[in-house]
Amino acid sequence: MAESVARRSGLTGLQKEALTGYLFISPWVLGFLFFMGGPIIFSLALSFAEWNGIGGLDSVRWVGLDNFRQMTVDHRFYTAVWNTFYFTSVSVPVGMVAGVLVALLMNQKFKSIAIFRTIFYLPSVMAGVASSILFYFIFHPSNGLLNFAINGFSHLLTSIFPALPSFQGPEWLGNPAWAKPAYIIMSLWGVGSGMIIYLAGLQGIPEQLYEAAEIDGANKFQQFLNVTLPMLSPVIFFNLILSVIGSFQVFTQAFILSGGNGAPADAALFYVLYVYQVAFQFHQFGYGSAMAWMLFIIIMVATLVQFKFSGWVYYEGELKK
Repeated sequence: MAESVARRSGLTGLQKEALTGYLFISPWVLGFLFFMGGPIIFSLALSFAEWNGIGGLDSVRWVGLDNFRQMTVDHRFYTAVWNTFYFTSVSVPVGMVAGVLVALLMNQKFKSIAIFRTIFYLPSVMAGVASSILFYFIFHPSNGLLNFAINGFSHLLTSIFPALPSFQGPEWLGNPAWAKPAYIIMSLWGVGSGMIIYLAGLQGIPEQLYEAAEIDGANKFQQFLNVTLPMLSPVIFFNLILSVIGSFQVFTQAFILSGGNGAPADAALFYVLYVYQVAFQFHQFGYGSAMAWMLFIIIMVATLVQFKFSGWVYYEGELKK
């Protein structure tokens, strides 16, 4: 259909190609404008207003920048920002290193490697609610699988070496000091999504580069540092951008495991969870919209900073000045 329209219009080759592309993406563009564009504009307007979400639009009261000023005196807002930055600063590098290591392992050539790749990737497509319930049984302080293993290992050590002190597994999601580490461990469950992208990048590295490095006397570790990492750097940068954006929006796990209130003691009160609380539990849709737009600004600034300091990324064929 797109080709017949372009043919009848008498356009040049490049114009036909452009028109065909626009026609193919038009369903997505229309869907975005109708189903997302409207709510985005509405939330921007609400960020300068006060509305409980129950009354009609005639109950909207314009308050200017009051919602943004409220953030400066809201201690829970600062708690949510700190929790989210803590989660991002730890989970992103740990997840990226784990993804690269798993991809290197899955890049080996041996029988049935496709089965192992599938096994590592499957958790990343599991529904967030289902994985959260799974980790509830893993992190349960008294009956959880993780503490069962920790306590069993402690008992085994003390039975072999009686002089060693015994230790118990922490309360995890019930202890403010251990809640965020638990969520960081949980984030590694989805390492398979990054692994697939790293694996594609690894398989795109020419074998001739490794052969040349080997002829020059480079061992496997030197080949990894001087061939694999530079050639993989665009993929690492891509995953870094996506990981940071995704970590700022952590919600499902905290909502399910904390009962929707960021327990214990707001240790799991991440930014998007607090936006949900403000808008849908406290019915402060204006303040919630302002917080959502502040998150947009934070993510945009973080992304621009990463692009600013992306000089370490090597693009093959790029001319260096």
